[in-house]
Amino acid sequence: MTPDQIFLFCLFALVFAFFLWGRIRYDIVAFSALLIGVVWGVVPVEETFSGFGHPATLIVALVLIVSGGLMRSGAVVWLAKYLADKNRPPMLHIATLGGAGALMSGFMNNIAALALLMPIDTQTARKAKRAVGMTLMPLSFATILGGMITMIGTPPNIIVATFRNDELGEPFAMFDFAPVGAAVALAGVLFVALVGWRLLPGRVKDGGPKREVIDEFIAELVVPQDSKLEGKRVRDIEERAEDADLAILAVLREGKRRYGAARNIALAAGDVLLVEAAPEGLEEFRSEMKLAFPEADTSDNDKKKAKKDKSGIDIASGAGMVMIEVVVQQGARIAGKTAQSVGLSWRHQAVLMGISREGRTIRDRIRRTTIRPGDIMLLLVPEETQTHVTEWLGGISLAGREQPVFRPRKTAIAVGLFALAVLVASFGLLPLQVALGFVIVGYVLTRVLQLDELYTHVDWPVVVLLGSMIPLGMALDTTGGAALIAGALEQLTAGLPAWVALALIMVITMTLSDILNNNATTILAAPVAIRLAERMEVNPD
Repeated sequence: MTPDQIFLFCLFALVFAFFLWGRIRYDIVAFSALLIGVVWGVVPVEETFSGFGHPATLIVALVLIVSGGLMRSGAVVWLAKYLADKNRPPMLHIATLGGAGALMSGFMNNIAALALLMPIDTQTARKAKRAVGMTLMPLSFATILGGMITMIGTPPNIIVATFRNDELGEPFAMFDFAPVGAAVALAGVLFVALVGWRLLPGRVKDGGPKREVIDEFIAELVVPQDSKLEGKRVRDIEERAEDADLAILAVLREGKRRYGAARNIALAAGDVLLVEAAPEGLEEFRSEMKLAFPEADTSDNDKKKAKKDKSGIDIASGAGMVMIEVVVQQGARIAGKTAQSVGLSWRHQAVLMGISREGRTIRDRIRRTTIRPGDIMLLLVPEETQTHVTEWLGGISLAGREQPVFRPRKTAIAVGLFALAVLVASFGLLPLQVALGFVIVGYVLTRVLQLDELYTHVDWPVVVLLGSMIPLGMALDTTGGAALIAGALEQLTAGLPAWVALALIMVITMTLSDILNNNATTILAAPVAIRLAERMEVNPD
């Protein structure tokens, strides 16, 4: 071995050790290793940051942004109509929802796909009165399996495709992975649906511990102008409200409440529906019915300030907003006051959506209701200021309970632009990264995504990891380290069929990716696999 090879092997061993240790985040470890490699000289200075402009890094970042746009467009509401059925047995429910998750994760980030489907799964479990733990793990497996179907389904596929382009002059196409990936995904989904969920711990199958109590809020939703609900009666939408676990308590028109008789009232623009629901059900119902958020009761001048600020935040539509749950503490700024009196809307472009209170005695408009210590407020706030608003009010935000705000009017645009990009890239009319770039520009112009949230969907630690590890992976190849490993593997499998060598490298790669980041593992394994194929004179694919 040469000094450079010895150095690289030692450096990678150190990187793996830090990955396993886990006390320092993987992107910092990888970036530090890149700098050390530059100082030693195995990575040329001019190639230091070449990984950040590498097609694999760019495509991963672009796919994450596009996934965010698909998620924001409200596809979950459309899916919920067809996938959520409390009467299905667990096996059929897992097969249906898992199949949808696998298909979605073939074209978007699997975490985004899981985030879209989890509320549907948990709500269906509550309605069916079964433990949600029975179906969540199978759903997780299904979304991971689906990533194998296309080139953009998972970052390792993108990395392998770009390595193939560097070595053979042509990357894998969008659906080159499908024959194997779809077969494995189908087999995996069938397994978790038929057998896998039965292997979960008995306490989950038997109902297990009672589910976490999910607070329900008294909230308001507004019928906007030109709504499809105009002229319909409340009783006409009660069935859909029940599907979303939402109760319509009353209709507010011109400041007056109508309770029991409201079921027969023809709805009109400007009517306010007083409802009771959990945040997930509230947003599901609002998105499907295309209802608006209430605006604050302020002066005309302050209404203009509250409705839209210079960053493009639109309170009425929820663009650029997120719903959070905040517990009111003793001594909080808002305790003993109303949202209107503290100027929540015009000061912070935020709206009090609902209140969860023991006893639920709320007789006034939500924003005119005096807040008490112990109340839980459901707030609609700009994503980037949610922490500041919580601290200003003197409350405690419930971590992990954020509810994204969907834009149902943008669903067709978001899906259509993405489908067009997939077709264009599949037929080779444009490189994938260029096609995805056009999708993102389209999302911004059509307001599927706001400028302020454009980069919030990128998993920056993964981008830094890829940008740092790619030059090191190339250095392993150029210094002959990959060929050295390939030679050792060839000797181990000498005289045996090629599939034995393939199985060996797959087992090694799978084992490493169980304990290390799978993107980093792919960057190191891809050049080794190519060199092994060359030595054995077999097809590198």
